[in-house]
Amino acid sequence: MESTDLTWRLLAKRQWPLALSLAGITLAETGSISTTSGWWQIPGVLVICAISVLAPRRPFDAALAAAFAIVCVAIYMRFLGASIEPHFFLSGANISITGAAMATVAILVREASQWRAVAGTLLVIAAMITMEVLGWPIVAELEYRRWEPDPSSYLFGACIMLVLAVGTGLYFRARDNERASQLAVSVASAQNSERMALARELHDVVAHYVTAIVVHARAGQLNREFDVLPGIEASGNEALTAMRRLVGTLRDGESSGPAASSSLVDDVRSLAAESELPVRLSFDLEDAVPQELARSVLRLVQESLTNTQKHAAAVSSVDVSLSSSDGVLHLAVLDDGIASGVPVGGSGGYGLVGMRERVELLGGSFSAGRREPTGWTVRADLPIS
Repeated sequence: MESTDLTWRLLAKRQWPLALSLAGITLAETGSISTTSGWWQIPGVLVICAISVLAPRRPFDAALAAAFAIVCVAIYMRFLGASIEPHFFLSGANISITGAAMATVAILVREASQWRAVAGTLLVIAAMITMEVLGWPIVAELEYRRWEPDPSSYLFGACIMLVLAVGTGLYFRARDNERASQLAVSVASAQNSERMALARELHDVVAHYVTAIVVHARAGQLNREFDVLPGIEASGNEALTAMRRLVGTLRDGESSGPAASSSLVDDVRSLAAESELPVRLSFDLEDAVPQELARSVLRLVQESLTNTQKHAAAVSSVDVSLSSSDGVLHLAVLDDGIASGVPVGGSGGYGLVGMRERVELLGGSFSAGRREPTGWTVRADLPIS
């Protein structure tokens, strides 16, 4: 038994046009009732219409209930010897019952599995035929004494209405499938973006401090008298802090990474001091830098300095310059090191990829390459607004 996740509020939001239409038709049809016994059709009509409105919650069950209700109405109206008024077809069905049956079939075709849609549709058709057969003697005696309607014309009209109901259900079913496919693509794209963002955070934040630990450990091996433990401890604590911040991002959705303070210049100076590289800083910022952009700039500077530690040897200077003009922030990181053989701690090869992705997401341009005669250059131009 299928059961959709529609709440009553969502059901009301979705089905109110059908409910309003059936209520209006039923109200209009009451004006055609000319006998006291004819008013007995109203309870059955209301039940059938209510079933069609509630059908999206359990489409197949609704088709069964609608078919049963239609047959019951036909039987007790035949027992009372009263006809359904007005007569939409040859005898027992009126506009409201026919419309409710069509709506039930359309919802069934849209929501249910293929075999249930076929079975439920056949049951509703059989119920409508039963209503016609049971109602014909009463209507014929009252209405068709002098002439008889053309059954072929009414059969053709019934087939047209059936095709409309099934076609409407198939149309909405195809549209639902298309929406589901688009939603799946959107979800996959969002998940991929989240994975890429997480990969950048892991590489930019944690790898920076782990690289510092490896550099300090290597320095301690080369010079036993050099006390590297404080530096390793500090880098380890920073790595743990970065990991906690990253976990907090995944759990709470808050911003991760070294948050930019109110002064981008001071933050860059702190990164330069932590790197223990011979960094020369140059600042010419004419425009205020937004907090989110400043955080991305810090990431770029951090990754550039980490790459210098990992890949370069005999570094005598690292020039970091930040300037702005015409609403564009210009970042340049240049070193004069010599490419070392095996990078410190190995290399996954994702540093430049992550920096390029970060810059492109902000609508900027990125370039990186070797300098002549030695060294490496990283440049990024980022729009400030």
